[in-house]
Amino acid sequence: MATYKPVVVQGFLKLGERITQDTVYWRGYKTPVQIKEFGAVNKIDFSPVSPYNYAVTASSRIHIYGRYSQEPIKTFSRFKDAAYCATYRDDGNLLVAGSEEGSIRLFDVSGRAPLRQFDGHTKPVHVVGFLSDMYRIFSAGDDYASSLWDIPSGTEIISYNEHTDYVRCGCPSKVNADVFITGSYDHTVKLFDTRMKSSVMTIEHGQPVESVLLFPSGGLLVSAGGRYVKVWDVLKGGQLLVSLKNHHKTVTCLCLNSSGQRLLSGSLDRHVKIYSTTSYKVVHSFNYATSILSLALSPEDETIVVGMTNGVLNVKHRKPEVRKEKSVKKRQPAYRTYVKGRTYMPKQEDFCVSKPVKRVLRKYDKLLKSFQSSKALDAVLEPPIRLYTPEVTVAVMQELHRRGTLRSALAGRDEKQINLLLTFVARRVIDPRFTSTLVTVADIITDIYQPVVGQSAVVDRQFLKLQKAIGKEIDYQEELLEVLGMMDTLFATFTRKRATYLEESKSNGLGETIETSMDN
Repeated sequence: MATYKPVVVQGFLKLGERITQDTVYWRGYKTPVQIKEFGAVNKIDFSPVSPYNYAVTASSRIHIYGRYSQEPIKTFSRFKDAAYCATYRDDGNLLVAGSEEGSIRLFDVSGRAPLRQFDGHTKPVHVVGFLSDMYRIFSAGDDYASSLWDIPSGTEIISYNEHTDYVRCGCPSKVNADVFITGSYDHTVKLFDTRMKSSVMTIEHGQPVESVLLFPSGGLLVSAGGRYVKVWDVLKGGQLLVSLKNHHKTVTCLCLNSSGQRLLSGSLDRHVKIYSTTSYKVVHSFNYATSILSLALSPEDETIVVGMTNGVLNVKHRKPEVRKEKSVKKRQPAYRTYVKGRTYMPKQEDFCVSKPVKRVLRKYDKLLKSFQSSKALDAVLEPPIRLYTPEVTVAVMQELHRRGTLRSALAGRDEKQINLLLTFVARRVIDPRFTSTLVTVADIITDIYQPVVGQSAVVDRQFLKLQKAIGKEIDYQEELLEVLGMMDTLFATFTRKRATYLEESKSNGLGETIETSMDN
């Protein structure tokens, strides 16, 4: 009796994901912690000093969270309506926030009641922040105004009314204590110098500006609005360096890592993209459950916090680096110990003992060996094989077809089994690896179950899906043939032109030779 040969599953090359140093680094974060806030999270800001607590602005409250705490360690709730843009001062002692009623409140992190309240805006204030001298505050809001405030006296120093729409973002310069930047829904970004009575630079972004960011050096400015993230050279008068369009929906927030070598952008398309600031190419991407409104990275890049429209705060911490303890290595046997006797050739009087190799058959091979065709097909239609290794399912179908038992294996099935078969065929028939086999399977299924068409709505729906999938594939093939025809024509034209050019060159050379010989 001949030994049974297992089904040969044809292997196909798979394109693996390119693993880079950035991929390894940004994957080195733990499973995220989800914290539910009272409303959409419009701002997240880390304290610049250790232990790097972070302030979360959502609804009418500002919550202060510790690095690893899942409950707020402090809450500021002295707001009648929504609070906006709670931001730390560089020393981490003061916190400033705007509000829906148009006032700006200054808090001591160790207290609860506001230290100062600045009134002057007539509409909601969405942008507040400290200048780098730490004694002045800039603000901007829906009244189109950008104002500067003195902390010790609590008075307004100057107000600019240059924007023509809501001002929703801004940032101070870390290099110059007199410079701050605002971005507006009027599509412009304006750079203000507090020593001047008007803005010193205006940049046209092209879409409503949702976020602005200055590099630590103060020479480069990043603006986000619409689907675009744009980088501008401030020192060259606002020259556009690069325009990035990697998001599918509006970009809402920007962030730099601690070294300034990676730029992060969050969007309503639920993705956070990470760019290299040298090549401005996407080096990694995070995917989230819902649209992203705010984003922050801790000063040591140890924590990423993302705020979403549904009020969920997503917190990721870096995995601690495991230090490998030096262990005393046991002395291994010499290499010659392992290869000893490997090259020995048996002599004529030697008796050779061969150890039989036991072959373990898979479930579908055992069923095929016992000629149970229908059960073998059922075995490879189980979810783990059908979904993750469809090549095994197709290989068994191909073997059944070779044996001539495919028709009997497909026949006699109930509504649920027919639905499963048609779903698999409709999904995989357009894969070039499986097309030839699955077209045969689809033909046999149609032939067997044609008399029962119309008796089951589920089966009829799957037949229509199969018809639609095959129809689309035929259309694609026809379009590809047309493109191939066009390309063949172009290649033929280029070849003909080149041949004509060579013939002309040869004839010209020959004519010159003849003329030269006659002159001589």
